[in-house]
Amino acid sequence: MKTITPEELQKVLAADPKTALVDVRTPAEFAEVHAAPATNAPLGSLRPETWATVPAVYLVCLSGARAAKAAEKFAGRGIVVEGGMEAWIKAGLPVVRGTVKAISLERQVRIVAGSLVLAGIVLAKLIHPYFLGLSAFVGAGLVFAGLSGWCGMALLLAKLPWNAHPACTAP
Repeated sequence: MKTITPEELQKVLAADPKTALVDVRTPAEFAEVHAAPATNAPLGSLRPETWATVPAVYLVCLSGARAAKAAEKFAGRGIVVEGGMEAWIKAGLPVVRGTVKAISLERQVRIVAGSLVLAGIVLAKLIHPYFLGLSAFVGAGLVFAGLSGWCGMALLLAKLPWNAHPACTAP
């Protein structure tokens, strides 16, 4: 996987403003804050053929994990921005801030997973020990997500209405 620092990418963008920078976060995350020249194409609906004529596509997400998954779809043409938007903002590079306030997909996964684990433990104590299976299932899913880089819960959460924003559309 090829990577580039936000500062190096900024130089590339300055030299060629038509460089393809694709933000693969949800439309709501994109609407909250994004790199000034970025186009939004959420990972779940990303179509690399849209950029078939572009020799290199620069990919960004919040921290770099989703961009790395997106890079796999680009058959060697996808270049991941190291550290994602977190690094871009930390470097003081130009961003567009919207009025939308979104909870990142990673935080949503933590909230839902933690709530399900807690609910399983409470229900096991109050109702029946079999509810511990819920906690075990969520824990196994988190281990699988960590080992494989594929998180089914994140894919489901990305499709929920609060993660869509009408002002942001994927190409």
